[in-house]
Amino acid sequence: MRFALGTSAQAVRSAPLLLIDLETEEGVTGRTYLFCYMPRGAALVARVLDEAAGAIQGEAIEPAHIRETIGAKLARRFRLIGTSGVVGMTLSAIDVACWDALAIAAGKPLVEFLGGKREAIRAYNSNGLGLMPPEKLADEAEKLLEGGFRGVKLRLGYDTLAGDLAALRAVKKRLPAEVAIMADYNQALTVEEALERGRALDGQGLAWIEEPIEHDDYAGCARIARELATPIQIGENFAGVNAMATAIAAQAADCMMPDVMRIGGVTGWLRAASLAAAAKIPLSSHLLPEVSAALLAVSPTAQWLEYVDWASAILAEPMRVVNGTLTPPDVPGSGIRWNEEGVTRYRME
Repeated sequence: MRFALGTSAQAVRSAPLLLIDLETEEGVTGRTYLFCYMPRGAALVARVLDEAAGAIQGEAIEPAHIRETIGAKLARRFRLIGTSGVVGMTLSAIDVACWDALAIAAGKPLVEFLGGKREAIRAYNSNGLGLMPPEKLADEAEKLLEGGFRGVKLRLGYDTLAGDLAALRAVKKRLPAEVAIMADYNQALTVEEALERGRALDGQGLAWIEEPIEHDDYAGCARIARELATPIQIGENFAGVNAMATAIAAQAADCMMPDVMRIGGVTGWLRAASLAAAAKIPLSSHLLPEVSAALLAVSPTAQWLEYVDWASAILAEPMRVVNGTLTPPDVPGSGIRWNEEGVTRYRME
């Protein structure tokens, strides 16, 4: 990573990526990658992928078939150990690679294959701005505007409320007033702490407060959303669409940001986007901007794309940021192709 990411949970300085090629009998290869949080996580997912690949070898890849046959077959295969966590990420990755292969076979960009148009998607820069001294934060915040970004994400969760306020004020003082600031607590607080700190942050102009408490405490999230003026954002940890439906029913947040690799891949995202549209909930993405840009372009309540550059070094054509936006590439599929030199250089031993 160009910028270390100090969160309330731990400091992250490198991005372990698992690169996935799904080869079809017709010679079309669908691709994606997974951010696995730790090197051993990548190894675990790879082992589950080997098991899953054997179960679906020879299956046809068709839009309805992905969910009704491939997805259902894999869900049955892993039902006894569960289909969340590492298994869920594996199944989502297979789904994304299948959709990439379909779009490539059709000769269309993924966004067009899904029925949308190639259009610029508003993005915020989520690189950096971890827990660090205020002056260093302010310096880094200025660097994150490169590319014309009009939004950045700030990690909070210092030992004290005063620490959170000092960090926010330092960044606000250095950035232009029109730049949106998203605050992410990474589940650091109790409900009462979240209410105390949230009330102090109300009026500071934050775009949202993200995951202030445990991600699946929907009753607690709902209380916080009711009592604070600043929008509450959750969703990156939704383990499938049913989790999102439960959160919506509980009115747990003002806006939501599923992770394509946890929500169920492209298939899961499309269902999630329909839920968000029905509930009139603004929908943002979490990580994997190369695929998420296309998915947001077909989401009726699209809000923000989360941008990170963690895969740029191993992609043949990294996405270009133009005036703080990203546009799905004008090539068949998602546009993910490997830079073999980069892959060799950064390969994990």
